[in-house]
Amino acid sequence: MRRRQGRPAGRRGHDTRLVVTLVVAVLAVTLGLLAPWGYATFVNTSAKDRIEAAPPPPLFTDSQVAPTAREVLAQGDPASAMLQQWWSGHGRARDDAAFTAWLESSFPAPPGESTRKAQMAEVERLDLLRSDAGVKAASWLESFGKDDVWKLYAHDQGEMLAAAVGDSRKSHLKDMLKMSKDVADALGARFGQSAPYVTEPRLRPDHTVVPGQVCPCSYPSRHAAAGAAARSYLGALDPHRAEDYRWTESQIDYSRVYMAGHYPADVDAGALLGDMIGQYFLVTREHRSPAQAAAGPTPEPRR
Repeated sequence: MRRRQGRPAGRRGHDTRLVVTLVVAVLAVTLGLLAPWGYATFVNTSAKDRIEAAPPPPLFTDSQVAPTAREVLAQGDPASAMLQQWWSGHGRARDDAAFTAWLESSFPAPPGESTRKAQMAEVERLDLLRSDAGVKAASWLESFGKDDVWKLYAHDQGEMLAAAVGDSRKSHLKDMLKMSKDVADALGARFGQSAPYVTEPRLRPDHTVVPGQVCPCSYPSRHAAAGAAARSYLGALDPHRAEDYRWTESQIDYSRVYMAGHYPADVDAGALLGDMIGQYFLVTREHRSPAQAAAGPTPEPRR
């Protein structure tokens, strides 16, 4: 952990404003989500109910999330290339336990320390740009971006399908989100890469970091893994909405770097993992060929 001997007055002023901004924004979001959370804890509510009870604040602009969107989109081809090893050894048969073990054993290691130090500059740049509105947006995306927004999208698709087909699709999405969480958590524990705010506690003064703390471990991003898996799966099944899914994915991923929870490389790795899981589910649940799954959504012309 880098030690700072002193900070200029401008930096101290920024830190004070940031603490106030973070505390006020987090309190506002917490209070706004507290009632829906309590209701969801004791009543069997759906993702649709929870989001209706706590609708999103204004989110980030397209220009803000565009660089993240490009980086995440670029993970599709490497994911398809890595999956060729799986398909060649296992065919198209469904074997979730073996696939999970393969992902955990073959996933690429995080970048070296020099890359992470270089990427800290981007995290610090976003720290200087944080605002009350941005923190509110990021807090909402953190709360609902792991699964609820994707469950809501699956629900919306299911509304236009026969009940059995819609229920099957929602069930597959639920299994996919669980797989992405389990694998991302296992890889996080394996690699032990600290989140940016653990390395630099000043980036999140609303969190307590104790001496010697290593985690939360940030490689790969669990939010990014869930988003890429859901986007690739749902986008292939409803190609005309694929751009909406990509926009949501980029919002969630950008928010993770914005709040110093992840480095850009963590988000890219999460997208790589999620793309592989999404393609696997398209092949094993929706009976697509590996080539079709890798190609992504291909909408037919509207009539």
